[in-house]
Amino acid sequence: MPIDVIMPQMGESVVEGVITKWLVREGDAVTEDQPLCEISTDKVDTEIPSPAAGVIARIVAPEGQTLPIGALLAVIGEPGGAVRPAAAAPPPSQLVAAPAPTPAAKSAAQSPVAAARPAATPAEAESAGAPRRFSPVVMRMAEEHHIDLAVVPGTGIGGRVTKRDVERYLESLRPADQRAAISAANGAAASAIASPAAAPAPPIAPPAGAVFKPPVYQPREGDIVEPFTRRRKLIAEHMVFSKTHSPHVPTVAEVDLTRVAALRDARKTEFAAREGFALTLLPFAAMATIRALKEFPRMNASVVGDSLVIRKEINLGVAMDADEGLLVPVIRRAEEMSVTGLAREIERMRRKVQEKTIAADDLAGGSFTLSNPGREGNLYGFAIINQPQVGILRMGEVKKRPVVIEIDGADAIAIRTMMYLALSYDHRVIDGVLGNRFLYRAARILEAADFEL
Repeated sequence: MPIDVIMPQMGESVVEGVITKWLVREGDAVTEDQPLCEISTDKVDTEIPSPAAGVIARIVAPEGQTLPIGALLAVIGEPGGAVRPAAAAPPPSQLVAAPAPTPAAKSAAQSPVAAARPAATPAEAESAGAPRRFSPVVMRMAEEHHIDLAVVPGTGIGGRVTKRDVERYLESLRPADQRAAISAANGAAASAIASPAAAPAPPIAPPAGAVFKPPVYQPREGDIVEPFTRRRKLIAEHMVFSKTHSPHVPTVAEVDLTRVAALRDARKTEFAAREGFALTLLPFAAMATIRALKEFPRMNASVVGDSLVIRKEINLGVAMDADEGLLVPVIRRAEEMSVTGLAREIERMRRKVQEKTIAADDLAGGSFTLSNPGREGNLYGFAIINQPQVGILRMGEVKKRPVVIEIDGADAIAIRTMMYLALSYDHRVIDGVLGNRFLYRAARILEAADFEL
């Protein structure tokens, strides 16, 4: 009996994936759990295993295609057996119906370009009687660009409109002279890469009334052209979205880490022998953050539409560096852990990132984020909020320096272990008084070093 290979659910916020590479061909014999293809999502890159042993009877989804969760990828049949026709994949539960077109969208639909769009495909014609449904990514693009999705030809399963369909439609709305200018600029850049010795083409003046676009740099001999990976593109989209939707307010606190550094130094040898990894200051900062979030639960929240959802559980995201870009694994129910428990979970996630075994579920559901960029030249900095959270705390460089302290009622200069702690918060829902009070408490908790290991 033929077996369908479908796009699996890979995390609570993942709604689609891209087929980046097929590892098998039609007619190949496969075993159960053998990797069939590589896919890329907005969370992780992974492989799809074979659900059963058999022969690849048909590959339905080509490389480079974006498909929703539940879409049919391939069909596995028995050697020499007949294969039934592919059925259209059911739409994922995340898909929502398109809203009524805005006046601007109606105007765009009546433009000569919209009137000249291709005729509906058979799949679209079949589903013409039912309301079309779209993924959240497509809906967001339609809202940002004020377009009516009813006029966008769909090339996905069942005539569904994909992200690439929207991009092609937006490109078709550009003025002809602007498209020619962009095409010429891209062609000149490609020629420069292929023939570095050729003379650079003169800059192209933008058409009158066009939206500003930065000049296109023409690569020269010795330059290295490094295309963005899918993860880097998604990180860029997330960062720009966060900055344009959340009014970021930064604030900094100075923290005296002398006591917690002494505690760490006194216990690090015993800790390493018992746990098998080094004790750092990060789990202490995580514990201080968690205790402060308990005192100020409004900071442990998510923006959902026009509402603020104050989360019951503290799911602490810890930003970690990876080869292809920053990842933020989530420590779930962190409020129930000790410093040692936090250290173990941080180390477990760090190893998964290093070994590239991190899963989409490991990165989903965070309610607040802690970032530690490292010790090299990082006095302090302001991080971008991880949407839909309302705040992110960033550790600075730990450094010994002279400070004024009080000893027996008198001021004195002493060498102390100091660090700056920087908070970025969303001013839509967090006011300055609350943001400052939260940061103040996190700093004082860390200074007190009242931790059990």
